[in-house]
Amino acid sequence: MPNDAEHEKRALRADLRERRALLSEAQRESAALAIGERLDALIDSLGARSVSCFLSTTNEPGTRDFVTRAVQRGIRVLLPITRADGLLDWAVATDDDEIAEGLFGLPEPTGEVLGPIAVNDVDLMIIPAAAVDRTGMRMGWGRGYFDKTIGSMEKCPPVYAVIYDSEILDSLPREVHDQPVTGVVTPSQTLILSHPRR
Repeated sequence: MPNDAEHEKRALRADLRERRALLSEAQRESAALAIGERLDALIDSLGARSVSCFLSTTNEPGTRDFVTRAVQRGIRVLLPITRADGLLDWAVATDDDEIAEGLFGLPEPTGEVLGPIAVNDVDLMIIPAAAVDRTGMRMGWGRGYFDKTIGSMEKCPPVYAVIYDSEILDSLPREVHDQPVTGVVTPSQTLILSHPRR
């Protein structure tokens, strides 16, 4: 039986999806450019040498140029590969741009597959989200991959969700498995919302 939080999340996700679909190509490009600059600055401020990131879909704030730049700068970037058992494998990003369609039609790397624990070595995690509230609670798209990953890490690095400015909400429905993020990166700001776990 779906609970109230699940119903609320479902309705909210549908609304957020619709809002993202209404953005023009120019708005998407401008947002991706600004987000890329903020992510570059975040890496520099944290002194991160190894990060995990995701390959954005058309409706997500763009991360692909950022990933390419990070690789060219000598940063080790791990990209997620979805598995049927709800866990994420990882592959090291290269600048050959080889991308395949993974489970759920998500863009995924084609390089050598590393297991779920590969992400334990990164200095920073950059993850997708549908929305984040002002306490740092993140709502994903409902499959739980990143909640499982973050929840299972012994030493979790700072975790930043990439979203549009309108997707920072005052509060979100929350369930037991939901994991908070350290902060968000939007086209207009990088915001710290909660303290990183140790």
